[in-house]
Amino acid sequence: MEHEFIQTINAHAGIVHSVCRLYSRELEDRKDLYQEIVLQLWRGFSTFRGESKASTWIYRIALNTAISLVRRRSRQIVSTTADGELLATSQLIDPPPDNEPMQQFYEALEQLSPVEKAVIFLYLDDNSYEQIATVLGISVSNVGVKLNRIKAKLKKIVAEDNL
Repeated sequence: MEHEFIQTINAHAGIVHSVCRLYSRELEDRKDLYQEIVLQLWRGFSTFRGESKASTWIYRIALNTAISLVRRRSRQIVSTTADGELLATSQLIDPPPDNEPMQQFYEALEQLSPVEKAVIFLYLDDNSYEQIATVLGISVSNVGVKLNRIKAKLKKIVAEDNL
């Protein structure tokens, strides 16, 4: 089971890395978030029934973990032991981009709420409205409404901050 889990995580590592980059600004925070997401995925792996795609399941857990961590910034340290190979299933999380447009994009994203970040992240990752609705547990029409509001908000942020 552990080998199957590692293969699944490695096959979808980009999802986890992207979520970490979206919700954590500092490299050390991204590493911590990555480990927390992998730990939550491991805890839930035995109950994953395959009724949805693995990527949908990973998106849901990764985003829920990141949003929960953002909401409780008091950072309670929980002591848990886990296999080192399990937590190091992929390369280190990429450092923030050096080019200015991407840096500005991430600065604009920083001003969104955690849920807004999740919606726009899934959209930018080429998920359909149906897939976004499934991952976030909302209706397809609600996805459209949220995306329109987020796009308008990002346009306003860019205009106001001259990003």
